[in-house]
Amino acid sequence: MTTFLDETGGPALTAQEIAAFGERVSDGVRRGMQIDDGTLDVILCALLAGGHLLLEDRPGVGKTQLARSIAGTLGGRFSRVQATVDLLPTDILGATIWHAGSETFQFHPGPVFANVVLVDELNRATPKTQSGLLEAMQELQVTIDGQAHPLHRPFTVIATQNPTAGFDGTYALPPAQLDRFLARVSLGYPTAEQEADLLLQRPAPPEQPTASLAELVAAQAGVANIATTSALRAYVVALLDATRNHPLSETGASPRSGLQLLGAAQARAALDGRDFVLPDDVQAMAPSVLTHRLVAVPAAPAGAAAEIVAAALDDVPAR
Repeated sequence: MTTFLDETGGPALTAQEIAAFGERVSDGVRRGMQIDDGTLDVILCALLAGGHLLLEDRPGVGKTQLARSIAGTLGGRFSRVQATVDLLPTDILGATIWHAGSETFQFHPGPVFANVVLVDELNRATPKTQSGLLEAMQELQVTIDGQAHPLHRPFTVIATQNPTAGFDGTYALPPAQLDRFLARVSLGYPTAEQEADLLLQRPAPPEQPTASLAELVAAQAGVANIATTSALRAYVVALLDATRNHPLSETGASPRSGLQLLGAAQARAALDGRDFVLPDDVQAMAPSVLTHRLVAVPAAPAGAAAEIVAAALDDVPAR
């Protein structure tokens, strides 16, 4: 098996080391906020698989606090963008500005040049601005005036989205944008006990990191080493095909979603201390990875995408 190296030249972490790393990151995030264990597991898998995260929830449930806690836990650079209808792509990516003193154009990087970038209420931005993130999320670079500028590594976008129903001034995220997010999760409201604790003591990002950016890069490289069999990869393909052929499906899961589902399953296996992926890992990650990418037929009821994924998991035999 090929052993990947992280960008600092150090060795990739083993599955056991990734599991220990995940525990420290989880501990750091929990110091900053109240969060469900299952939701945090999905978030960690997205982070370890090098993907981006879409948070769809009501205002005020801790989405910004989550992004700050992840950045603080890793000791990484955090930036925040508040999406509005007048937000321009250059407000996120940066711009080339003429400097009269030196008589040269100089690039001024935007907030996307950080390790954890929170784009709050992404669906309030216009489609043009939403599309400005595509290159950054896919290629890990931005191109301004024909010049490519690489982003910081590691790099992850955490975008929040308000439900469109009942919220004026929102623009639905197009399928191409949604397909760049490895997973979609919802934090939901805290339990009564958690909310009482929140009233007693305001959460804050951890003062001291419990992990590092270099460790995250090494852990991401280690996740890529987690073994997958040909039978398991065939199982993933069969799941994708089932979402495309369901009677309620207009657009099924893309090949990109298969790559990201497999990466998330590898991350889940590593967090469990295993150096191989089981069908259980794929099944656990499939709802969060696939549901937001599907487009149901116009006459489909609400929640059809989740129904399509559930049917695929029920109908396709594990291999």
